[in-house]
Amino acid sequence: MKIIETGLPGLVVIEPRVFEDDRGYFFETYQLQRYTEADINTIFIQDNESKSVKGVVRGLHYQLGEAAQAKLVRVVQGSVFDVAVDLRKGSPTFGKWFGLELSENNKKQLFVPRGFAHGFSVLSETAIFTYKCDNAYDKSAERSINPFDSQLAIDWMIDKSQTIVSEKDMIAPSFDEAEMNFNF
Repeated sequence: MKIIETGLPGLVVIEPRVFEDDRGYFFETYQLQRYTEADINTIFIQDNESKSVKGVVRGLHYQLGEAAQAKLVRVVQGSVFDVAVDLRKGSPTFGKWFGLELSENNKKQLFVPRGFAHGFSVLSETAIFTYKCDNAYDKSAERSINPFDSQLAIDWMIDKSQTIVSEKDMIAPSFDEAEMNFNF
């Protein structure tokens, strides 16, 4: 597998080694020793999956304090534009975002460490998105940042008028108003 630095400390793109032939393909979606050797020392405790239709924007989500989560994300079907925003005060990239296309074709993964908000937009007709988490969901610690916050100016790669966004995400606070307690 190949590890690609994103410019945001700790946030890395993973390109797995894919073996293809006439029958199809095979690749390891996760292998503890290889990820540890790549300096991803996270112990994942839960796998999640969501299915969404074209135009859906999910995020930007995170959990505070002891409930914070690191995630290893990928797409099984379709294509998304995946985004992570650095929320770690003192980080040289605080408030910066990184985005890339994750798809069933490129099979890339994104490792999102604790201290980042995360979200994605669906570029294909449907998308099945899977991710590993290193901590359980805690509703009381759940927070969001409005995905269309002008300060972040994220290009979700779809026309805003075509987006489908939950009410919770639409009324989420701006980056400046969001509660965050992460340190670099």
